[in-house]
Amino acid sequence: MVKVITFGCRINAYESEVIKEKLSHLDDVIVVNTCAVTQEAERQCRQCLRKLRRENPTARIVATGCAVQINPQKFSAMSEVDLVLGNKEKASIDKILSQDLSEKSIVGDIFSYDGHDDFIITGFEGRQRAFVQIQQGCDHRCTYCIVPFARGHNRSVPAQEIISQIKELLAQGFAEICLTGVDACSYKPSFSGLVKEILAAIPLIPSLQFGSLDPAAIDDEFIKLVGKYPNIAPHFHFSVQSGDNLILKRMKRRHSREDVINLCAKIRAVRPEATFGADFICGFPTETKEQFENTVKLVQEAGITHLHVFPYSERPGTPAALMPQVDVEERRRRAHILRQQGEITND
Repeated sequence: MVKVITFGCRINAYESEVIKEKLSHLDDVIVVNTCAVTQEAERQCRQCLRKLRRENPTARIVATGCAVQINPQKFSAMSEVDLVLGNKEKASIDKILSQDLSEKSIVGDIFSYDGHDDFIITGFEGRQRAFVQIQQGCDHRCTYCIVPFARGHNRSVPAQEIISQIKELLAQGFAEICLTGVDACSYKPSFSGLVKEILAAIPLIPSLQFGSLDPAAIDDEFIKLVGKYPNIAPHFHFSVQSGDNLILKRMKRRHSREDVINLCAKIRAVRPEATFGADFICGFPTETKEQFENTVKLVQEAGITHLHVFPYSERPGTPAALMPQVDVEERRRRAHILRQQGEITND
């Protein structure tokens, strides 16, 4: 039997399904798809690997994913792990495991990779909704984020491959299709153009949904599509992170609080029933109480109801980790206050 343990984001969830399919013919293999978004996430991955070895002494245990890409030596040094694969290499995990390997760690330079991964699947076990990966990597450099160094440059999957994947999933009986990516709105040549092409090719798709969207990259063409096609689900989740303009600049985000408020208003104008969710970081370095209050006010002013809230967590290797830090307990207190402003979601 093959077991795949997933940490982190929708992308990892998608890729874990691919890995599960690729390895379905094997026995006694465990794959841990790691996350590097915070130091704590990485610690939990290592803890999980140790526990898995205690419980499965004969299994072949593979560590892969973002934490492995960032810190391959740390995972290679673990006696509990048999094989360490980087993010590029995990797409070929079935071929790699079929070889007689002499090396424990296979982790290449993710920035030298210009292609897109062969991640096509036929279904999602135990899920109502299917995720379709439209791109990989990120060319932006938010000061709190290590993900570009784990995922590499922005790379887009050709539209026809995406459409074929959606058709396959619809044939399997999935009615909800969610487009996702590390930085989905940076899809090239155009995110709104891709959405338009999908709806033209599959006009009867029951429900087209989206992962986290960058407010700075949503254009008027996308808003027109939202108004035109009722099968675009009327819930939109934005990567907002803060409601204070100075903190947004220090985060190196590309939107302002006013941009978020205006975007929600534009979408409501074409879809009055629309609801909104957002990601927020509380206690980002240098954030004052007044700046945090601006985030609370933004949630209220924009009418954001589904909140995905994180107290800021230092990620070594990022510029934010070198900035003056807010007290950890104060970060948690602010996160608790913000969560009370809306419906909490981990989706």
